Amino acid sequence: MPEPVASCDIQIRVRYSETDAMGYLHHARYFIYFEEGRTELLRRNGIRYRDMEQRGLFYVVARLQCRFRAPARYDDLLTLTTTTEKLTRVRVDHHYELARDGQLLAEANSTLVLVNRDGRPTSLPDDWYQMLTGSAPRAAPD
Repeated sequence: MPEPVASCDIQIRVRYSETDAMGYLHHARYFIYFEEGRTELLRRNGIRYRDMEQRGLFYVVARLQCRFRAPARYDDLLTLTTTTEKLTRVRVDHHYELARDGQLLAEANSTLVLVNRDGRPTSLPDDWYQMLTGSAPRAAPD
């Protein structure tokens, strides 16, 4: 089994439609970028979010905070680094760093909780937990 990927980088080009009247990347877009980053990190670990939804599992945002340090503008090529800081069977904490040419523009942290179709917290299936952590599956109860 391949080693789990704890961090990944993606490139994002700021589109004109994502900017505000002053030509800056609108603050709401940062949160969409962070979602793109964590979805790609999950994919690089062999799990598509679409497959989770088909199994009745959904990650919901319980906490999300962002510190804006410098603005991004139309046509900037940005690098988003998404890192899993903590993972349990029910919760995952991510850290994000958005940069342009090595300059940190924003950093954020999020906590996601895994819920079922009824919105109740639930656990990751053993196979996916193993893929994300590299741990052995739980022993079946006697």
